[in-house]
Amino acid sequence: MNFPSKLIENAVEELAKLPGVGKKTALRLVLHLLKAETEDTKQLSEALVRMRTGIRYCKTCHNISDQEVCGICANPLRDRALLCVVSDMRDVIAIENTAQFKGVYHVLGGVISPLEGVGPSDLHIQSLVERLPNSGVKEIILALSPTMEGDTTAFYLTRKLKDYPARISSIARGVPVGGELEYTDEITLGRSILDRTAYSQI
Repeated sequence: MNFPSKLIENAVEELAKLPGVGKKTALRLVLHLLKAETEDTKQLSEALVRMRTGIRYCKTCHNISDQEVCGICANPLRDRALLCVVSDMRDVIAIENTAQFKGVYHVLGGVISPLEGVGPSDLHIQSLVERLPNSGVKEIILALSPTMEGDTTAFYLTRKLKDYPARISSIARGVPVGGELEYTDEITLGRSILDRTAYSQI
């Protein structure tokens, strides 16, 4: 791809580093910014710098936050008897968007993956263990992706937390709503059969 300007080429190269953004998309974005008001482009760049330098992580759950304690942990209306363990902050956002969970979270910062050199000590597992005593948590929900790494992490956590007097559960796995059985993979369908629930008309 030939560029009429080294400055445009540099901008395209940087934007193309973003996930899901190829060079053609990056070029369209750069040309859009070039046509926009200078103040708009300046505000965008300043917002990105402020985000990168000012973002903090909650000292309680490790979720992204503007303050020392995130809005979820600081909210007195959240049910602290329910603790949902997730791998990263994207999972918190996804669960919060369902508006179905009213408890609190603990963000591990990843999953155990020996192939990638990620072990238990690289995750926020010890801080999870340390926050449980006197926390009032009655159920720990493991909301981890149904992958080999997610299952390995869930297994490790259940062993690590077995002495804590709380119910340990995991999110349900099965056939998605609106899905056709014939197109569902065997593992998912098999798990759905094994983990079947009572039929409800609601």
